[in-house]
Amino acid sequence: MVGYIVLGIVVILLLWLILTYNRLILLKNRVRNNWSQVDVVLKNRFDLIPNLIETVKGYAAHEKEAFTRVSELRTQYAAAGSVEDKAAVSGEISGLMSRLLMVAESYPELKANENFLYLKQQLSAIEDKIRFARQFYNDTVEAYNTAIMSFPANLLAGLFNFKQERFFQIDEAEKSGPQVKF
Repeated sequence: MVGYIVLGIVVILLLWLILTYNRLILLKNRVRNNWSQVDVVLKNRFDLIPNLIETVKGYAAHEKEAFTRVSELRTQYAAAGSVEDKAAVSGEISGLMSRLLMVAESYPELKANENFLYLKQQLSAIEDKIRFARQFYNDTVEAYNTAIMSFPANLLAGLFNFKQERFFQIDEAEKSGPQVKF
């Protein structure tokens, strides 16, 4: 009789271990997948920027420094390996984009340019997608971190070396984002 009770407890414990481990793996993979989604949207933003710059360049030749810095940031973003590094580059590019769009507002003929208007609309849509992707990523990170910190799953998480993931945080300058005015 005692043997059956012990066997039942072992089976229940084993079942809990398997289910908890699989849940942690599922959450960790969701974090990775959601980061990939953020990365894709940020890459779309970086791909759009050269078109916007070329459109503005002719009107604002004196802003060459900003155009050069945007190119450098695109390269830095491609080389960045961590969420923190990519967030830092993304923040800096947001500041430059705000500056670029403010410069563009000073040129009435540019503001009326069809290409410029189209690119501004695309940039606005991408910025919305970036906000959504970041929020979704951070929600997933929160669920994962909560799971690996909660008792008794934290015992298993520690045993299998599950580590907390970092949130995609942005600096104060980026919180305002590029100002896209129509």
